[in-house]
Formats: sequence, structure tokens, C-alpha cells
Amino acid sequence: MNTWDRHSRLLIAGIAALLLCLSDQAFAQKSGGTLRMFHRDNPPSASIHEETSASTVVPFMPIFNNLVVFDPSVAQSSDKSIQPDLAESWSWNDDKTELTFKLRRGVKWHDGWAFTASDVECTFNLLTNRARDKLRQNPRGTWYSNINYVHGATDYEVTIYLNQPQPSLLSLLASGFSPIYPCHVPAAQMRLKPIGTGPFKLESFKQFDSVRLVRNPDYFKPGRPYLDGIEIYIVSSPATALISFIAGRFDMTFPFEVTIAQLRDLRRQAPRVVCETTSMNNYTNILINRDAPPFDNADIRRALTLALDRRAFIASEGDGQIGGVLQPPDDGLWGLPADKLAAVPGYGPDVEKNREEARAIMRRAGFGPDKRMRTKVSTRALALYKGPATILADQLREIYIDADLDIVEASHWSPRLSRKDYAIGLNTTGNGVDDPDQAFFENFSCRSERNYNGYCNGEIERLFALQSAEIDLEKRRQMVRDIDAKLLADGARPTIMWNRNATCWQPYVKGYVAHVNSMFNGFRFEDVWLDR
Repeated sequence: MNTWDRHSRLLIAGIAALLLCLSDQAFAQKSGGTLRMFHRDNPPSASIHEETSASTVVPFMPIFNNLVVFDPSVAQSSDKSIQPDLAESWSWNDDKTELTFKLRRGVKWHDGWAFTASDVECTFNLLTNRARDKLRQNPRGTWYSNINYVHGATDYEVTIYLNQPQPSLLSLLASGFSPIYPCHVPAAQMRLKPIGTGPFKLESFKQFDSVRLVRNPDYFKPGRPYLDGIEIYIVSSPATALISFIAGRFDMTFPFEVTIAQLRDLRRQAPRVVCETTSMNNYTNILINRDAPPFDNADIRRALTLALDRRAFIASEGDGQIGGVLQPPDDGLWGLPADKLAAVPGYGPDVEKNREEARAIMRRAGFGPDKRMRTKVSTRALALYKGPATILADQLREIYIDADLDIVEASHWSPRLSRKDYAIGLNTTGNGVDDPDQAFFENFSCRSERNYNGYCNGEIERLFALQSAEIDLEKRRQMVRDIDAKLLADGARPTIMWNRNATCWQPYVKGYVAHVNSMFNGFRFEDVWLDR
């Protein structure tokens, strides 16, 4: 046998082995079974477009589809991981002001109606407040304020017309917060009995008890989902939930709900479970009621931010990062580098120097060791909130502020913030997309429903629009960093720390990937399967 024949046979054998391996992988997934998960609190409703929390997105994202979606198998969501969903393809016009989607044919809503471009039009009419039907609240209306109108040229082609270029639009549309709703179902029904096109249909939603989903047999993706159903049980006690998970009652914890302290104990008791600790584009921050004394005084707000020892928060929680308004690198795509962050007043490492400046401000305002300010630190009744709230109250004592803790039941937290029923709020903010348009417009623009502390700076907000329209990536990145530093220096929403928590699942749960720069985008569950 000559050398060429030998090499040819080796090459053919190698290709055959590779194809066999790929074939084995393709058929490795098993269909059937029900995924059981505990839920941290009661979802306020099933309407993703009207809610702000993972408490709604996690159980109800499997019901829906988007035009496009972040690849759930890629841990870091970015414009490079966007894939088609209800859209088969998309294209921009030359000046990036028109985004056209070719839509899938043959897709059905769970009640049998056909999905068409009209449903896309209706969804964006809701989100831009142009529809007769109205959302009860529209927390992400600012995401779509650049949309002029949406029009379907045919049943299977639709174009979004923009007022100015917006490179981030595809990323916004790929978020778990961006499902397409049906035209024929009223917004009110979507709060309790939502209809989608997704891999799972709603079987039941029992308030304060459970959410049950069943497989959609008419799903347009062949072979998906693998699971027969998903059962999500609301367990208000974190300790009880984890004990039940360890005992095998649950296949998976609520995503990102296992703290670092809980993780150490869990691994001792259940060494075989799979746990991943990741960033989640969620940061702990301070909301200050700027409309009510004493925090209508900008100097006192500045003193409060100067009092913070961020490393103490991280040490107490066991993990985390110091960052600005956008998630820090490397998990985040846009955040301030450490050297630029340290140059922002109050974010440098000399905590005692910062606090001495804060005490001087407080003395000028009439406070001191013998005349201390009395106030409250309000926070949500979840572990991610309560521990840092206690530390914040302790640190404020260093600058003559005595703050009592006000623990608010989880489902009442967002309404309290919307009413500005707080003096100081220890909050966490989860960004739906790792993009400046989402973070800036949603959390800091003057008229946003999510701008809970009423921050408004017209000069900085004009910069939001400029960076949004910038097509050159590196130029936009520099603009974004400058805006981030300005928001921090202005005390818009003082950042304490960027959080890292764990998600755990039993070893037979396969196909789930914990995302590192969003806690809202990886919960379609159509690729998850049980290897029992």
C-alpha cells in the first residue's frame, strides 16, 4: 500500500469517526420528563411586557418567542450570539434606519391562530403606546422610543422604521423581555392566561402556589422541546427551598438564587449536584428619594455615597465586583475599566478619606455626633437585598446617620418604588440586555417608568441619544464610558457592587447554560433535557 492510499484511508476513517461522533451527539438528548424548579416569590403577573423581574421572565419565557433571540447555549450574550426565532432572517437599509424581518410561515399561537406580521405590529403598537388596548404599565417603553412605526408589507415580512440609526435594536429585540404578543388576545388576559407560540403552553398559574407548563406539540422547531413539561413551585423560605432541592424534590434551583454562603453549605450536603457561580448583569445600588427632605439636598446625597466601603459589601457576600453603571469587564461588554472607575469621586480605594469628606458635609448641614440624622433603609425581602441593606445601615452610622431597616415583602417592592414610598432604598437592578441603550434609557432617562428615584439631567440624557445613534463601535464605546463616569459623579444611582450568585441543578439535568451578562435571557428551556 503506497503512502497516498494509507493517508486517504486514514482521512476517510477520521471523517467517518467524526460523523459518528456528531451523530451520537445529535441523538444523545432524551425526550420526556418534567423539570421541577422552585421559585423564590410569587410572580406579580404572567405578562412579561408589564413586569420588571426575573420572577415573571423565568416561568413565562418558555411560553413565547421573539423575532430574534440570544443563543441560549452561549454564556455571554452579544450581537454575535443573536439567532433567528420567529424571524427567519433580517436586513438593514443603507442608513440603518429600517430593519426588515422575513418571518416564519406556518407558526401557530397556542390557541390555533396563525402568527403573522400583524402580531408584530400589534406588539410594538402596545410597546409604543399606539394601540387601543393598553398595557397596565410599560417599564421598557424607553427601549423603543426611537421607533417611528412598524409595518408589515405582507403577512410574512415586517419592517421597523426608526427615527435615527440604533445599532443596539437587535440586542434589545433578543432579550427575554421582548416576546411577541398575539393581536387577538387582550393585554389583560396575558397577565393570567398568556397565549404564545413558544415551546411550552400554560397549563395553570396558581398565585402563591405554582406555575405548570406543558409541551407544545405544534412547536415550529422540529424535535423541540425535549421536556414534556415544567413545574415551578413557589417556596417563600430560601432555607426550605434549598433543603427540598438537596432532598431531590426539585431538579433545579431558581436561577442565580443561591448565595455564596448557601453554596458552600449546599455542596457539603449534596456534593454531586452541579453548581455554577456567574455574574448576571445585576448590581446592588442605592435609590435616594430626591423629592423629600433631607435627601432633596444634593450635598447630603453626596455624603451618603462617600460613606460606602464597597469591598466590605463584597467580603460579606463572598463574591462580587466593583463597577459603575454598566457591568464591568470581562463578563460585561461595556463597563468602565478599573483605572477609569477609581478616578470617579467616591469610587477610589481610600475609604477613610472619603468618609472624612462625608462627615464634613454632614457637619455643615447641621448634623454630627450629638445630632444624628434618623431615617430608614428600605429593601426587598430577598437574601440578595437584606444582607447588603444591613451593611449599608451600619456604614451610614460612620457619617452620623442612624437608619432603621424596613423590609418590604417581595411582591410589594416595585410598587413601593414606583410610588417613591422610601427615603433610602437598597435595591438591585438587573439589566435586561448588556447594552448602554437599555441601561441608560431605562434607568436614567427623565420619563422612564424604571427611573425610580426621579433622576433627571437633560444634558446627560442628550448624550444617551448621541451614543445610541453612533455606528462606529469604538467611538460609541468611548462615549459610553464618558457617560458612565458622568452618571456616577452625579450620584444618579450610586453603585455598591455587581453581584455574582449561583444556580444549581441535579446531575441528570442537561442542556442548561447559565448566562454571565443577563439574568433574563436564557430561560426558553427548549434545549433542556433529563438524562435519567
